[in-house]
Amino acid sequence: MIDLDALYDRAFNVLKEALDNGSKNFGLATGGTMLPLYERIRNSELDFTQCESVNLDEYVGLQKTHPESYISFMKQQLFNEKPFKKSNLPNGEALDPHEEAACYESLLQNMNLNFQLLGIGENGHIGFNEPGTPFDSETHVVELEESTRIANARFFNSLDEVPTKAITMGISSIMRAEQILLIAVGEKKRTALEALLKGEVTEDVPVTILKKHPNVIVLTDLVI
Repeated sequence: MIDLDALYDRAFNVLKEALDNGSKNFGLATGGTMLPLYERIRNSELDFTQCESVNLDEYVGLQKTHPESYISFMKQQLFNEKPFKKSNLPNGEALDPHEEAACYESLLQNMNLNFQLLGIGENGHIGFNEPGTPFDSETHVVELEESTRIANARFFNSLDEVPTKAITMGISSIMRAEQILLIAVGEKKRTALEALLKGEVTEDVPVTILKKHPNVIVLTDLVI
């Protein structure tokens, strides 16, 4: 196993280098994997006040004020202490989530996304693009797989409280980023990571599309 402090120090330095080299538009991710990285950013002198952020996804039907909404997560973990000039997340409370997804995709297509931060789901999803999602997908509404809801249930009082839908950047939306940093931590991510590093490119394991991206850094504590 690789030392986690060293891994997250490396992740911080990759992001810092992107910022130092002029990156202005950052794609951000949520989840427990990102907590040590965001802690390092909060405790740093990095300045994002001339930058814009876009988040991968947001639950459908969860109020923005709910502690487990991704906007709440981002405010608590990053934005309150390290604000961006502008921060964008899908609006999970939109009356028409499909229309909201289309608007978010339009935003992304008019932005030069310099840097995208990614985690990885146990089933190989990136964003909330579940297995079987077409590689040419744009931002869309997704029905969350039961395994994904179960994995996220630890953040809620019960599985019943976990939303069943989300708005997520599509796979093609993610792949437009100039640089991607994927962080995969923990034994539960081994199967998906092995598929990326050793398997074939297949929509059955969405993360495998990263094989086709010209500038991806993968950081993991696993020995594959």
